[in-house]
Amino acid sequence: MKIKTIGGVLLLLLGIILLLNQGETFGPGKIFTYFWPSLFVIPLGLFFHWLYFSVTERRASGLLIPGGVLLTAGFVCQIAMLFGNWAYMWPGFILAPAVGLFEFYWFGNRNKWLLIPINILTVLSLLFFIVFSFSSLFDVLLTKQPYFAILLIIGGAAILTLRKKSD
Repeated sequence: MKIKTIGGVLLLLLGIILLLNQGETFGPGKIFTYFWPSLFVIPLGLFFHWLYFSVTERRASGLLIPGGVLLTAGFVCQIAMLFGNWAYMWPGFILAPAVGLFEFYWFGNRNKWLLIPINILTVLSLLFFIVFSFSSLFDVLLTKQPYFAILLIIGGAAILTLRKKSD
């Protein structure tokens, strides 16, 4: 590994730590609290990918299933830990096996029957992401109900007064 790469990663991590350290002490416990997915789960997923691409020379495509699952779950957990949005990120755990199976399909023998569970899991995950995202959007709109009501009144009045002359 080049010294520039190591230095870049260290500066990136230091910047993230300083960004998260807004007035409170930031010791090793806090680092493990916020970055456990980046320290344990994501490297394990990358290890499985490294095994497939380097060690086995692309002969053991089954290694990509746990690699894809761990990598996706690690990213989902890391985003949820940094932003505290577990309530919206959980559908990523449904997407994780779809990613692992898709990697197995793509780099393996391309068994077309794998596309059935891949598509079911992907659509289910995206559906839950959309439903829970819209749910949170509507919660915000309902808490700001007077502003939303005024916006609807102005929009309706604009539509009624700005009609085409052909009507």
